[in-house]
Amino acid sequence: MSAAPHPRELLLIGGGGEMTLSVDVAVQALEQARARGLRTHVTNRADTLAATPAVTAAADAATAVDFARPGDTADWAAGRAADGERPALVFGVREMAQEAVAATAHALELPGNPPAAVRRIRTKDACRAALAAAGFRQPAVRVCRDASEARAFLAATAGPWVVKPRDGADSAGVRKVTGPDDLPAALAQLPDREAPFLVEEFVDGGEFSVEGVFVGGSPRVLAVTAKEKLPPPYFVEIGHVLPADLPEETRRSVEETVTAALTALELRFGLFHVELWLTAEGIVLGEVHVRIGGGWIHRMLPHVRPGLELYGTVYDDALGLPVDLPASLPAPERAAAARYFAPPEGRVTAVTGWDAVRTHPAVLHAELRVGPGDVVPGFRSGGDRVGAVVVGAATPAEARELARELVASVHFTMEPVDAVDAGDDVPEVRVDLEPRPLTSSFRISHMTIETVDHLRLRLLRGGRTVGEGEITADSGYGQDGPAIAAEAEALARTLAAARDDAHHGADGGDPVAPLRAALEKAAADGVGAPARMLVEMAFLDRAARRAGVPVWRLLGLPEPGRVRLLHTVPIGEDIPLDGRPLKIKLGGADDEQILRSLLGVPAPLILDANRGWDRQDWERLRPLLAELSPAVLEDPVRDPALLPAIRAALPGTAVVLDEGIATAGDAAFAVGTAGGLNVKLMRFGGILPALDALTDATEKGAARMLGCFLEPPRAIAYAAQLAGLCDWSDLDGHFWVSDDRPVPSYGLDSDAPGIPRIAYTPEPARGEAPAI
Repeated sequence: MSAAPHPRELLLIGGGGEMTLSVDVAVQALEQARARGLRTHVTNRADTLAATPAVTAAADAATAVDFARPGDTADWAAGRAADGERPALVFGVREMAQEAVAATAHALELPGNPPAAVRRIRTKDACRAALAAAGFRQPAVRVCRDASEARAFLAATAGPWVVKPRDGADSAGVRKVTGPDDLPAALAQLPDREAPFLVEEFVDGGEFSVEGVFVGGSPRVLAVTAKEKLPPPYFVEIGHVLPADLPEETRRSVEETVTAALTALELRFGLFHVELWLTAEGIVLGEVHVRIGGGWIHRMLPHVRPGLELYGTVYDDALGLPVDLPASLPAPERAAAARYFAPPEGRVTAVTGWDAVRTHPAVLHAELRVGPGDVVPGFRSGGDRVGAVVVGAATPAEARELARELVASVHFTMEPVDAVDAGDDVPEVRVDLEPRPLTSSFRISHMTIETVDHLRLRLLRGGRTVGEGEITADSGYGQDGPAIAAEAEALARTLAAARDDAHHGADGGDPVAPLRAALEKAAADGVGAPARMLVEMAFLDRAARRAGVPVWRLLGLPEPGRVRLLHTVPIGEDIPLDGRPLKIKLGGADDEQILRSLLGVPAPLILDANRGWDRQDWERLRPLLAELSPAVLEDPVRDPALLPAIRAALPGTAVVLDEGIATAGDAAFAVGTAGGLNVKLMRFGGILPALDALTDATEKGAARMLGCFLEPPRAIAYAAQLAGLCDWSDLDGHFWVSDDRPVPSYGLDSDAPGIPRIAYTPEPARGEAPAI
């Protein structure tokens, strides 16, 4: 007897987020699939699956797969399909999961949006460029890497302007600026301050969104929603009314514009939510999304269009079932409105009026997530919302007024909270790991590096990043990415939970001293240096943001000047002859040939043998080295007993040790035997122990180099705060890890509190070689 066929399956990628709205959306999507006889399988990050039991309970199966890696999700799904577990359709309800949804549908040859089209709309400046090229009105916009680029855009355009993340949701990090003086505060609110961000012209007009579904690859508009936002500088939505109370001619013009834009953007599957402004000059399109709008719109739409199943319509269309939805729908005959609570900052001592609101007969949904004792941090993004009321009524005006009245009838009694205490609720800790290929191979004496593990640790409050660390790990150096991530996450959770002394600055009000003590204990307990550095970065970033200063100022360091770089030349690469200090990697079979090629090079030479020479090598190469007289000789020999002879033979050369120099004792050994050291934060465990080593070396008159591994720009900028204490800065490792173009020098942009950003402003001094 043959086995029973498997039921058709819906693969819901990304599940639901931890907010109640996101959970409600995901559960509805699963329920409407089950009503059609579909088996349901949810994927999500492991921690979010554990935090959203209502979603996993509504599904038939759940698997931990990180949707932030679209290729991994597609490969996982393809592997299941090869084993006979092939879904009938792939779907997602979360903004951040849409690229994984598209990639997976494409890999399985199932209905979906083209992956390139989804990437385009998820990158806001790319979406603006595509819409402008198709003839739609768009504000001027620029992708900026630092404050100097943002100021240049402000100087070249008419204000006001809006600063926002290049990729984000819930209005997190979106802020209006009226001039250069507003930029530092705006940049400080960005969720990821190392990522490129957008500055665009502010659009003055009423804000709306269009909600709809694709049927047969064509967009069908279900309703136009009116938005109400808090006054600038933030752009957080405080209420929605559906349908928007617009003249018929305007409504049709909006619908026609949006459907034409969706077609031009090559979108064809699922749901859509398109934002726009109605201005004196006409319709200006905003962000485009291939998911339903937030703000409980998924509850409002079925109320104003009875019988509508949002997700069921998508499933029916994808499965070839009939969908009764004409190309042009009449305006809804009834209305709904949502409004959010926005109590002032402070600690809640009492709430009155809530019971009457939640039992009101017109309420479609109501929630309140704060009560006596809870701290309200303010209302700067969607993640700060503490509750909402959704109502139904006969007309848009009645729905709007009723929602306002019900929210206003709930009274919050508040008391002020000390600013430090308000910012010290135990933060959520999140660590992400992603393998990343280098932009080009990097060869040194004992290995060639092709890929590194990128690790990012974030401290989150209400969905906002309040502290962040970022490093990379390479197994060739004995750096185990997954092990570092696990160590860092455990240490960060311990520090985050230790609210008293570890975060309140109990030691004379100094926020750094307790952190230093906690990290020194972690080192004594065996926590590895890379994990300590990652945690140190996040917590110092957090402390500096709260203090409103850059990290270097928090630590009492001098303001960093321009960082002039050594130009690192891996083994096997051509040696540039443009006058810059060259760091030449040696320690291989071709060392003699390389050294001969350097004779007559008009640039300071830093030679790094990575402990590659024995006594025989040294004696063979000594005449060439004496003739070259390098400025620095780094880790020349395996046997430290040879160092006195080397120093005597090369009196004008600074000899520094690097490999194995990771503690205060190691640093003292390097200073005593070689007369110099190369300090790498990833070896020492962060900026605090590295600062101690450099201070001691300075007092003893030793040569000091500041080095790095192949690290991301954020980690390089973090280390560069110490560049003023060193003779040489070997801080160009990010050019192999990121898309940043190699330059001979850079500055640090400390306009925003926390860890500075690298600023690629032109070199003011004359005679510097051009960027390569």
